Amino acid sequence: MTLTGKQKRYLRSQAHHLDPVFQIGKGGTNEHLFRHIEEAIEKRELMKISILNNNLDDKHEIAEELAERTGSEIVQIIGNTITLYKESRDNKQIVLP
Repeated sequence: MTLTGKQKRYLRSQAHHLDPVFQIGKGGTNEHLFRHIEEAIEKRELMKISILNNNLDDKHEIAEELAERTGSEIVQIIGNTITLYKESRDNKQIVLP
């Protein structure tokens, strides 16, 4: 499922007040992190992940990998913060326009 521009705008407004749930440091990403993000995004649907300054990987590559491995969509990347969305199977709260 690919989000439309209108849906992304709506999700950005919903995510505005959220704090990052996970941080990716110089160790980068790993299976453990993907599993935790998958579990958390199933409960929340929308979440932010921050990339710490000591991580030198490309933030767009990290975002792509996170989205791919967790089955989610990238809503936006601002600075070092990635916002992801994935419709929840059991905890659906967000109704997309």
